[in-house]
Amino acid sequence: MIILERNIPDYLTDKRNIVSFILFTAVFALVFIHIYSPFGVDAWLNVTEVELFVYSSIVILIGMLVIVISRLFMHLRTRKHHLSYGQYALWIIGEISSLALVYALIQWFFLHVGDNFLAVLRNTIRTTAWIILIPYVIFWLYAALRDKYAALEKIENNLSTQDLPDLTDRRSAPGLSMVPFRDEKGVLKFSIKKEDLLYIESADNYIMIYYLDGEKPAKYIVRNTLKRIEQELPNAGLVRSHRSYMVNIDRVKVIRKEKEGLVIGFESPAHITVPISKTYLDVFIRKLSD
Repeated sequence: MIILERNIPDYLTDKRNIVSFILFTAVFALVFIHIYSPFGVDAWLNVTEVELFVYSSIVILIGMLVIVISRLFMHLRTRKHHLSYGQYALWIIGEISSLALVYALIQWFFLHVGDNFLAVLRNTIRTTAWIILIPYVIFWLYAALRDKYAALEKIENNLSTQDLPDLTDRRSAPGLSMVPFRDEKGVLKFSIKKEDLLYIESADNYIMIYYLDGEKPAKYIVRNTLKRIEQELPNAGLVRSHRSYMVNIDRVKVIRKEKEGLVIGFESPAHITVPISKTYLDVFIRKLSD
């Protein structure tokens, strides 16, 4: 009972969502009726496939008109008063009943289906309920997921905005204890203690951040580039060793020559190496010496 008294979320009465919902319901109903012929609708209507398509298209357009009117009244009502879950459920029942009555009248007066109007109405209610409820549930789930995603994105943006001044001040300081990583839009995605950060690898439009989680190596992926990271974190102790690699210079243990060329070894429980190219060697050695 408490759930039924709670107000429905705003995304169910949003104007854009209502328009999308009506279009989705119309397409779903047309495909569902024409392809699957629910409950043998083509048999008890006694029509051919072409006639069924024409008939279903007409009745769906009429049905959508009923839903448009219903949702228009719902939108106008919710501008002043909220709808509870119980009221919303009754509203949907009313929509299904209204649609079923319209369809039953069409069949009775124009198509001359059946000998008993109540029997036609019962069949129409059953068919309409299934055809309408399925897209209702699908769209509700879709709208809920999209709303949750938008809410999480808003929280991330707010957190990023709140942290920006403090992190900006820290960037200019020589001892950066936490290294923040943002995506290409400037949204904070990941932050790691500097002593746990090993290196960063570039892969197309993404960077892979390799770090130590306790004693185990771990990885986190962010949509960004090494060039932008260099600009955003000039004092974080991150130095390019290769066109595709940037390392935490405080974690460098050794530089040695192997078959593949020069590689960097880290102070890490795991055997991890990163290549160092001739292009970046002189600058890297100088930074390491400093």
